[in-house]
Amino acid sequence: MLQEHTIEIRVRYSETDAMGFLHHANFFKYFEMGRIELLRAQGGSYKEMEAAGIFLVVARIGCQYHSPAFYDDVLTLRTIVTQVSMCKIEHEYQLLRGDIKIATGTSTLACLDREGRIQRLPEEVTGKAAS
Repeated sequence: MLQEHTIEIRVRYSETDAMGFLHHANFFKYFEMGRIELLRAQGGSYKEMEAAGIFLVVARIGCQYHSPAFYDDVLTLRTIVTQVSMCKIEHEYQLLRGDIKIATGTSTLACLDREGRIQRLPEEVTGKAAS
């Protein structure tokens, strides 16, 4: 299982607020982009998992803002898997502009079936077959 993945994100004009800052709600969208690309980099696909009835839902998420980002900034998002259990996965996020820390965050995702019942994480997420 891939434990860490990095992507670059350019702040779009529509993601900024009236003061020209990257709007706080977009940090969570960026975190989701990081999770999706981490899974893709290890050969998995949210689209295929959901078609198979496997859903990773956000059970908890948080963000600590350190410095503003602005339109056209190129940011680096590092997504790190910090813990995996039978039915949940935890991530940490580091969003940077060069050496400047823009934000840090954490999330916990729970694995559910179509009816909303907790189920085992699939092999494409954990990297190991269910026992």
